[in-house]
Amino acid sequence: MKVDEVQALAEAIKTEIAKAVVGQELSVELMLVALFAGGHILLEGPPGTAKTLLAHSFAQAVGLDFGRIQFTPDLMPADIIGANLFNFQTSKFTLTRGPIFTELLLADEINRTPPKTQAALLEAMQERQVTIDGESHKLSDRFMVVATQNPIEQQGVYPLPEAQLDRFLFKQTVDYPSIEEERKIIATHGAEKMAMEPSAWGVKRKADEALITAAIDAVSDVRLVEEIIDYIAALIRGTRENPDLESGASPRAGAMLAGAARARAALDGRDFVIPDDVKALAPALLRHRVILSPAAEINDRKLEEIVTAIIETIEAPR
Repeated sequence: MKVDEVQALAEAIKTEIAKAVVGQELSVELMLVALFAGGHILLEGPPGTAKTLLAHSFAQAVGLDFGRIQFTPDLMPADIIGANLFNFQTSKFTLTRGPIFTELLLADEINRTPPKTQAALLEAMQERQVTIDGESHKLSDRFMVVATQNPIEQQGVYPLPEAQLDRFLFKQTVDYPSIEEERKIIATHGAEKMAMEPSAWGVKRKADEALITAAIDAVSDVRLVEEIIDYIAALIRGTRENPDLESGASPRAGAMLAGAARARAALDGRDFVIPDDVKALAPALLRHRVILSPAAEINDRKLEEIVTAIIETIEAPR
């Protein structure tokens, strides 16, 4: 597959998702980048902003098996990955697979459950496998987590540990729609009595395993010149040298940003990365990987503003 074919495929997927989801173009693009770069995405926003519908519609359009876990305070790790249960008829233990054995997993309201249960996803997100009673079980090569969480200021939430956050390629903030989008949502969805499947809105499958694999292969061939590598390294190191940040991004963040920039270039029909690819993705990739310093918190500095300032300060190659 060539990059122009990747671009055409992405546009077809976007068109299908738009049949059910109003707006959220940036979220859809980041999800496509995550899919082609082999990453995962965290969507943060208030209830009712179509995060779940977006994930389900995305799975429908790209042809991924869809699974959902509703995270609650009493959820246990075995409820996610599964367990070996004793079968009294055969007198043997039988593996009962959990909902994690799917291709696109919607981890809904992931910060409603304690860190111990959140951590059940770590191995799956990093290695695409899970371990049950000492035995490893492979997940799909296309396994992808789309997690949603409520804003951390709300009650009854458990902030995700740093190790968990670092497994997400992007953290995208889903805000309330504009007045025009809200009017369209009301007109389109207001007549329905209950939530509907994406297929009911006309969302059709536009990809299969072979197409996705071919697109991922095409992304890996996108060129990344030395100047872009230096630019990414400067951005990552800039987060560690900023006095307003107690902790900056890790080297893993730089590698992830390079892979994501390749995917975005392919979505734009190019076989080479430009600085704008890096700049466009950097906020969503960095915002959950840095921590404000105590002094910055006292001075009421905003994390988003600091990340934006770092990106604007680092000179991009010409």
